[in-house]
Amino acid sequence: MEPFLYLAYYDVMQANIKLSKTILFFIALMPLARLLWLANDDGLGANPIEFITRSTGAWALVFLCITLAMTPMRMITGSASWIKYRRMLGLFCFFYACLHFGIWFYLDQSLDLQAMIHDVLKRPFITMGFLSLVLLLPLAFTSNQWAIRKLGRRWTLLHKLVYIIACTAIAHYWWHKAGKNDLGTVAIYAGVIVGLLFLRLPAIRRWFVA
Repeated sequence: MEPFLYLAYYDVMQANIKLSKTILFFIALMPLARLLWLANDDGLGANPIEFITRSTGAWALVFLCITLAMTPMRMITGSASWIKYRRMLGLFCFFYACLHFGIWFYLDQSLDLQAMIHDVLKRPFITMGFLSLVLLLPLAFTSNQWAIRKLGRRWTLLHKLVYIIACTAIAHYWWHKAGKNDLGTVAIYAGVIVGLLFLRLPAIRRWFVA
């Protein structure tokens, strides 16, 4: 009887996680849906390019923070189910980062590769943003079971790049806001990321396990 109850409980849990992932997927698309709705309703303001560039960049950072929060949530709650959402959240971070870059490259740089390279090398905040996207690429392309099996322990080492990405993304946002004397919002993001990384310190992890 006990094995049957265990299997029934496992099936229910799997069904709940699948439903939660489906709901999360549509929630994660809402920022994009909002931008499309605003664009259709002429609600993007006086500078629509800046509005959508800023919005997609901010949501990429939000999803990065939420992705980093999954491990601390597992530690705090003692439930491993949080980790099951990490891949999807990380891919949405990459998705919005690609939109952020694509909008900048297409609308701001007019698909001029030479102008893009010049801007990346000339302006530090562009450099940090471009570096963040480049570092996200291998993480996105290896966010699947095949890559996990093929890479083995190297997969875990590769995905530690997310900590570097967190730093370069904040540097990108910080330099951009510094030029506009608007550091309040970026300070909040920086504080959240520092806090999430702090929770990963071995001594802190042991405290939660104990």
